[in-house]
Amino acid sequence: MIGGLGASLVVLAIGAILDFAVTTSPYQHGFDIKTVGVILMIVGAVGVVLSLLAMIFGGGAWRRHRTVVEDTRGNVVRREDTYL
Repeated sequence: MIGGLGASLVVLAIGAILDFAVTTSPYQHGFDIKTVGVILMIVGAVGVVLSLLAMIFGGGAWRRHRTVVEDTRGNVVRREDTYL
């Protein structure tokens, strides 16, 4: 999930740069580096927010794993592991 999100953000940033920062008109042509910087900052901020949301809602949040084992004598052993 996160790999697809990263690739989508890269493609979004490249598309925005090509659309907004590169100009090809008869009177003006070139590359506006300030527009590129603004686009990359916006896409980076969106990526940070989406990554935090993914971590909060289960993508990388702390997880618990519970194991219950019952042996032949009726003893029950419970184990709970918490990990990232």
